[in-house]
Amino acid sequence: MKIFETKVIAIGQDAEDFKQENMLLFFGEDAPPELSDFCYKIIIAPIQEKITPEMVLCFNDEKYTITAVGEVAEENLRQLGHITVNFDGATTSEMPGTIYVEQKTLPDIKIGDTVSILRK
Repeated sequence: MKIFETKVIAIGQDAEDFKQENMLLFFGEDAPPELSDFCYKIIIAPIQEKITPEMVLCFNDEKYTITAVGEVAEENLRQLGHITVNFDGATTSEMPGTIYVEQKTLPDIKIGDTVSILRK
């Protein structure tokens, strides 16, 4: 079941730089100017239920199992469209605004791509 879905509407000129750190940064349409160049901009969309480990974060058809969820990650996503995705597979959250997913190759994200969260 899909609990969240949005589209990538813009990509900051330096957004790919975070891939070196195994992270991607997302922000809603109103990203602050100082962050705009570093993030993938998405449409703010409703979240149907609490985001928990074992759910699946999808970039189009590429699926990543969620391993940990920071304490303010869901609220930031709901209010600002802001989320950091860390691809290190951590099972405890070190950063409150981050969703951690299994460690594997990061997705190649383009404008128009779908980002969603599914309950297994």
